[in-house]
Amino acid sequence: MGTAQQRRLFTADEYYRLADVGILRRDDRVELLDGDIVEMTPIGIRHAACVDRLLALVQPRATGRAILRVQNPIRLSPHSEPQPDLSILKARADFYASAHPAPGDVLLVIEVADSSLEFDRAVKVPLYARSGIPEVWLVDLEGSRIEVFSQPTLDGYVRSHVAVPGEQVSCAALPGLELPVDEILL
Repeated sequence: MGTAQQRRLFTADEYYRLADVGILRRDDRVELLDGDIVEMTPIGIRHAACVDRLLALVQPRATGRAILRVQNPIRLSPHSEPQPDLSILKARADFYASAHPAPGDVLLVIEVADSSLEFDRAVKVPLYARSGIPEVWLVDLEGSRIEVFSQPTLDGYVRSHVAVPGEQVSCAALPGLELPVDEILL
């Protein structure tokens, strides 16, 4: 007769204490997702270039209206603190110096995926929906497309569509932020 295994879920505060005492190093590539400490895949050349390109494309359209965060945490709940490739946040004078942004601060999350596509789609996108993140773009480098998710519910996003080269993607919460898919996927 076997015994049931119990998972030990961590809170964000415990997650940071693990770093403070040296169990996790500050440069470990991990993130906290639904209480689990998950190792992130290494950032490849195409992935890094796409994130840099997104930053260059979004920055001039967001200046003075939003704050951009590259691969930095957002606090979705006491048990989840992912580090999206790019977060577009509501402008705030302190640039979130007092606390990581919460779901109500996030206008758009962009995840760039090559080897992490299935994980991002199956784990991170539903987590963002449950947290009320209004819009997520999943940039699929291998498939040369961008999956756009909007209208979050506890069960996932109500709306989704795929944008391909020759089309544009736009952020509903930031009027004027329209980007050609071709320029993102170069």
